[in-house]
Amino acid sequence: MAAEKQENRLQLEAIIGFNGHVPSGLKLHPDQEHIISPLGSTLILENIRDGKQWFLRGHTGNISCIAVSRSGAYIASGQTTSMGSKAPIIIWNYAERTVYAHLTLHKGLVQALDFSPNEKYLVSLGGIDDGSLVVWDMETKEAVCGGLASARSAGQCLTVRYSNTNDNIFVSGGSGVLRVWELDLANRKISPTECYAGKLTRIVKCIEISADDGHFFCGTTSGDIMKIQMKTGRMKNYGPDRAKYSHGVSALKVLSSGELLVGCGSGNLTLCSTDKFEPLKKVQLEGGVTSITGGNDQQIFVGTEAAQVYRFDYESFAAELASTSHTNAVKDVVFPFGTSDLFATCSEEDIRLWQVGKPKEIVRISVPKTTCNCLDFMIDGQGLVSGWSDDKIRLFAPETGRLKRLITDAHKVGVTAIAATKDCKRIVSGGGGGMVRVWELLQHGHRLVETMKQHKAAVTCLKLKVDDKECVTTSTDGTCIIWDLVRFTSLQRIIANTMVQAICYHPEEHQIITVGTNRKVVYWEVYYDAAIRELRASPSGAINALDITQDGRHFVTGGEDKLLKVWDYVTGEVTHVGVGHGSSITRTRICCNNRRVVSTDGGGAVLCWTFPHPPAS
Repeated sequence: MAAEKQENRLQLEAIIGFNGHVPSGLKLHPDQEHIISPLGSTLILENIRDGKQWFLRGHTGNISCIAVSRSGAYIASGQTTSMGSKAPIIIWNYAERTVYAHLTLHKGLVQALDFSPNEKYLVSLGGIDDGSLVVWDMETKEAVCGGLASARSAGQCLTVRYSNTNDNIFVSGGSGVLRVWELDLANRKISPTECYAGKLTRIVKCIEISADDGHFFCGTTSGDIMKIQMKTGRMKNYGPDRAKYSHGVSALKVLSSGELLVGCGSGNLTLCSTDKFEPLKKVQLEGGVTSITGGNDQQIFVGTEAAQVYRFDYESFAAELASTSHTNAVKDVVFPFGTSDLFATCSEEDIRLWQVGKPKEIVRISVPKTTCNCLDFMIDGQGLVSGWSDDKIRLFAPETGRLKRLITDAHKVGVTAIAATKDCKRIVSGGGGGMVRVWELLQHGHRLVETMKQHKAAVTCLKLKVDDKECVTTSTDGTCIIWDLVRFTSLQRIIANTMVQAICYHPEEHQIITVGTNRKVVYWEVYYDAAIRELRASPSGAINALDITQDGRHFVTGGEDKLLKVWDYVTGEVTHVGVGHGSSITRTRICCNNRRVVSTDGGGAVLCWTFPHPPAS
């Protein structure tokens, strides 16, 4: 087993990603200068002006909810865990970027959180397997009291909001549940008052309370809004009467004008009055709206399920895209030759080019109804070659995204691996049917040079030798084959007792290393087809990603354990570990000058790390 005695942490430079599925997961800090959002187990604080990021890490599972205190002094975040396990809440000191308190009572999931107006208390709501409401004392960091969030005859409670003026009053809502709670500190108990909505039976997804606490508004999955009197708990009115909000109301914000901003599951952001709730203005966004946040009407941010963050201008009623990220698993990541400040990623339906300094999307290439599986830059930087699930190879201009070449019917069952030769005249590709093909790029077209077939299942990885005269491919059939690209024959066939996911040549090219579902890194002698070393890379889960430095001194791995590990090639020891991914790592890539390493995961996140080992002089 590989030694991991020196588990130094990798320094995280930037995260590209936003989990738009966390209800009200996007928060504008009261200082009006920072955006707070969750991604995996990490809480991201980002300066709006210069894009500088800070990372709050302490959760062991994906963050499920966040809350910010009224003054901005504290941030609270809850997480998910396995069924029956404790799901902790962490309260963060915003100024110091440190943990203020760990609170643990709920099981499985923390559904929602909110601070009292004077920051004396924090109320937390457990998930479906927990079902409890707990009030926490911020000074003593202990639970004051708690109780069941719903009556036994009602459904699950989904959200909770504190009063704007009273530390002892808060509201909860959910499936057939709508209650106003009062805290009795002397007797250490909370007492609910059931709200009366007549014959209406609704599932409440979000609650917004008016500034004077006179009323609160409930957005429902049925697409209407209920206005409830705080003191009596009786419904005053609801609407709209005619066309309901499409796909339900998922986010609300009361503006200083007294109007409501309504976010819908269909992606509509709508302005409406608070009497009949009829739409006055609306704008269409990409993805269902899950967050509306802002301290005033002039600076409002909106987050959607499509991992988009918009800056909303009330005057013009227009939304400007502030940041974007992938929503599905990232299939591949590549750096252009000679740079560490730019890289490309691919996911379902699109390729995106990113600038590292201030994590920003600079080019997006979209191809509807098909998935991009693999990428490679031409060494001259003039082309970005890609393989797609519709059996096509597409060559794009990286600066503009313009399609330069199209190779149709390149493979059966999709193009799954691809690489470009250093003279920029040939492309080598692997397909879902197990074939490896060599293509020549002509001045006005292309030519199929050769087809090689020995794999019995999909090709998962393809790497070229430095001189482009050989390549090695891996397949889900458990074989690795070294191909002669001059005579177009197989030179060596390695049978591994695993499903190999990734492979790399050592720069001296007398050895190759592989990773796969057996959770091991295996060194192979090229000429003798023999495994010469095995390292246990993970105690659980497959290893999906692998890359090696150009000097061959270090390599990186990542997989289902969500950890990015840097290894010393000679000693076989882990030198650094990167913690921050919320789902399985799918790909990793080291830039050619060893300045940084990028890793991607199944949740669409892209993480940029400082590589800890400078290149050999």
